Amino acid sequence: MNEIVSNLLVYGSLPEDSILWQLADICEKLKDGTETKAALRGRVFHQVKNLLTVATDYAFDKNLWHNYLTFLLITNENPFSLVCEKMGAQEGTVNNFVTHDFDMFKELFDYDFSWLEKELSIDCFTQLTRYQAIRKKELMYNKNVSEKVRTLSEKLETAESGADFFQYVTEFYKDYGVGMFGLNKAFRIAENKDGSIRFLPINNMDTVMLDDLIGYELQKKKLVENTQAFCDGKAANNVLLFGDSGTGKSTSIKAIVNQFYPQGLRMIEIYKHQFKDLSTIIAQIKNRNYKFIIYMDDLSFEEFEIEYKFLKAVIEGGVETKPDNVLIYATSNRRHLIKETWKDREDMEHSEDLHRSDTMEEKLSLVNRFGLSIFYAKPNKEGFNEMAVALARRAGITPEVMTDEEICYEANRFEMRGGGLSGRTAQQFANYLLTIK
Repeated sequence: MNEIVSNLLVYGSLPEDSILWQLADICEKLKDGTETKAALRGRVFHQVKNLLTVATDYAFDKNLWHNYLTFLLITNENPFSLVCEKMGAQEGTVNNFVTHDFDMFKELFDYDFSWLEKELSIDCFTQLTRYQAIRKKELMYNKNVSEKVRTLSEKLETAESGADFFQYVTEFYKDYGVGMFGLNKAFRIAENKDGSIRFLPINNMDTVMLDDLIGYELQKKKLVENTQAFCDGKAANNVLLFGDSGTGKSTSIKAIVNQFYPQGLRMIEIYKHQFKDLSTIIAQIKNRNYKFIIYMDDLSFEEFEIEYKFLKAVIEGGVETKPDNVLIYATSNRRHLIKETWKDREDMEHSEDLHRSDTMEEKLSLVNRFGLSIFYAKPNKEGFNEMAVALARRAGITPEVMTDEEICYEANRFEMRGGGLSGRTAQQFANYLLTIK
């Protein structure tokens, strides 16, 4: 195996502690006798454990070895795979090198571990190639990733040559992309010890859709139209969703990402303390073949907070133009985002009936840079009752169990305990009904 892995060129930039490199080294040490069989057996078991961990995280099944190799192929970000992501496979000399690498992966797919098992008196690889996963569907977090990996893995099992690998893998790159952006919908940001940043996939993102949000049809329509234009490569605006708490602002954005994910939409969630990294984040995604929404939830600033200045510069006003594949979607309970005080009016100037406050202009300038502001108001009593009934029915409360009138009566009692009239309270009420019915 070491001879095969060592011959990888374009796809050879795997870390030395990766499962593939470690197994190749184990095979090499076993052949030249530089380590005892007991030590090598322990190393094999350690890598098998690592492989099982990856398989559990991504719900691999049947042939875990093939699933793992496929996972390496579709997550390896190299110049060739990144070009294929944007333009598909192109004519060029590099294709010869890549086809050679795929010949090597074909050999790895067909690798016979029986000699290794015989030498070390183990049978774990035989077990891994006919693995049966035990899991509950609703607990499979990386379902989106696992389905893609297993589908491509089964297709690669039918390949007869590296040329077939080339065709199947490059088609995947063009359809879905490469690396974590190709496999996941949403990400958070973490800071490394050296101050650089890395993207962390959100594997258990809420699967809510816009139809799950009762009411707010005009608001949803505006959001869909803006996002569709963005995904189509047309002019689109940064969006601020503001209004009362519990009205579905955050839910709307999550639903938008779920709806437009097949069209290449991805979401990156950041927090106020990370605004200083906005330029770095954008620099790392501006050349990818995806549309990115940078999502800021519950955006607001106190008087002493100055992070909004970083946000202003990125949205509009900095030297570097915001790339066309990036928009900012934010939610807030405040219309103007930044807390205003009466002191802000102390520097008011009066001239020919015009009033201007430099402090107020500074604070209002941020919200003015969102081209589309969408207001989410709390429902009235009638609207709340409609939400309560619809959500109760969706939760499985049938008319035989509770009539509409009974649901409305109980919902009003429930919201008077402190929840108030909102979609969130209506959902909490539906959850409450399931505990007592």
